[in-house]
Amino acid sequence: MVQTATGPIPVESLGRTLMHEHLFIAFPGARFDPFVKFDRSEFIEEAVRRLVKLRTEHGVKTFVDPCPIELGRDVKAMKEVSEKSGMQIVCTTGFYYEERGLPVYWRARTVDEIAELYVREITHGIGDTGVKAGAIKVSTGAPVISVQEKKFVDAACIAHKATGVPIITHTTDGCAGPEQQQLFAVRGVPAHRCLIGHSCRSVDPAYHRRIVDAGSYIGFDQIGAFYFRSDDVRADNLAKLVRQGFRAQIMMSMDRICCYLGKFNDQLSAEHIAKIEYLKSQGLYEAHTYLFTDFIPMLHARGVSPADVEFILEDNPRRFFAGDPLPERSVNF
Repeated sequence: MVQTATGPIPVESLGRTLMHEHLFIAFPGARFDPFVKFDRSEFIEEAVRRLVKLRTEHGVKTFVDPCPIELGRDVKAMKEVSEKSGMQIVCTTGFYYEERGLPVYWRARTVDEIAELYVREITHGIGDTGVKAGAIKVSTGAPVISVQEKKFVDAACIAHKATGVPIITHTTDGCAGPEQQQLFAVRGVPAHRCLIGHSCRSVDPAYHRRIVDAGSYIGFDQIGAFYFRSDDVRADNLAKLVRQGFRAQIMMSMDRICCYLGKFNDQLSAEHIAKIEYLKSQGLYEAHTYLFTDFIPMLHARGVSPADVEFILEDNPRRFFAGDPLPERSVNF
């Protein structure tokens, strides 16, 4: 069974799944900005509209929202959007990385205390909402994993071993994915229970091979984030992994946000801002459908078949949540 915002479902019911998307985020402190305007009803309406479009036009059944606890995670909103849209939504427990998260209170807690929180949110529920986390979020910074972050990685490993739910990670700037894997391995977490996220931020195929060779899932989950990396490069590198026989370890998603509170934290260049404004004017920037309308055709042009795409979007998430071992690698030259 997989826990969703509206209750447990059989793993076979996941269907076509986006493994790393967001409904809402708010960086710590944003709620204190007097110039921030936020209408919850408008947010819910827009989120429902996007998820209905994903479900009805592109066959997506499950939307995994690994929002860290302190980044505005709102499981009541997830439940409401799920009920109104018909989309299955999976949330997570776990904190963000040190530079942009890890609240002072939790930095002072022990590894066991942090793990206790994670286990409670998985087995009992988040606060008094009754919504249970279906996965654990681990986040680390760049260029290396900090001492504080290692403590939260340790807690995630304890929680995984206590509950059996999988781990979804955030890596920063395409760094430290293999280092995350090493920490998981030392603490007895099987590699195939971990999805190393945002790996497509790295343009280096050797970096990707280190991750898949070590046996974890690899996240090409910032598709469309052109201000970080070109999608042509993402498509080239993803197709290369498929040809090398690693399609069973690839996860595709976009890391897009329906709504965020206040101003975003990344400082973008004037060129990137201009491109974003153009895409907004065309109704393309916020679309959660970009993976299907734009990126998958890029993969097909590089020899990735429709069957490969379905395998990545359906079989891999099911196997990941079920905890089944990876199939034997099949090289496609």
